[in-house]
Amino acid sequence: MTKYRNSSAPSSTSTYNRKKIESPTENIYKAISIIAKRSNQINLDIRKELHEKLDEFATHNDSLEEIFENKEQIEVSKFYERLPKPHAIAIEEWLNEKVYHRNTEDPKE
Repeated sequence: MTKYRNSSAPSSTSTYNRKKIESPTENIYKAISIIAKRSNQINLDIRKELHEKLDEFATHNDSLEEIFENKEQIEVSKFYERLPKPHAIAIEEWLNEKVYHRNTEDPKE
């Protein structure tokens, strides 16, 4: 269903080791900037997938009488609500070195 389903990112608030986060870039601000950009990418992926799934249930009638609860639609929504938040997934990917990054200002790279 989604590639983020099996993420081991925490679904609640947790504390991370600052040294682990900043170690790949040696700068906490650069690391957080990269994590934030990855978080936005993940959020867009999840949102796009959710809208595609919900469009399957869409009715194109303007009649209020035909609106009813669709249990499948509710289950899809609940599934996406239970997923870890995009920022938690991005931090997990960063700590597991799954995010590629490079310094474009560095002539060596």
